[in-house]
Amino acid sequence: MRKTRAKPSRGEDVRRLVLESDLTIYHATEQKRTLLENMEQAKVLELDLAQVGEIDSAGLQVLLLIKRESLAMGKELRILAHSPAVQEVLDFLNVASYFGDPLVISARKHP
Repeated sequence: MRKTRAKPSRGEDVRRLVLESDLTIYHATEQKRTLLENMEQAKVLELDLAQVGEIDSAGLQVLLLIKRESLAMGKELRILAHSPAVQEVLDFLNVASYFGDPLVISARKHP
């Protein structure tokens, strides 16, 4: 996971993280720790998931935990970009609205 500090805008303390690894059980513990540490240090955590090639249930649990913790801390979590893998899981499980970020789901044929 590459960490990048964004410039504060309109008085907000914003921290932006780009996930460069998959959201899977193999990375979940490290990602959880990194995300929670960054959430504690900023009022707004922006999370770029555009490069996530794979997401499993452990990765989804990390995202749900970070969202829950942001609400409990009175902070904001913004997901800026969703990879096709992330879009598919959020759409399939119908949890995109929980995160409250714009998500464009591509049209596909349903049987």
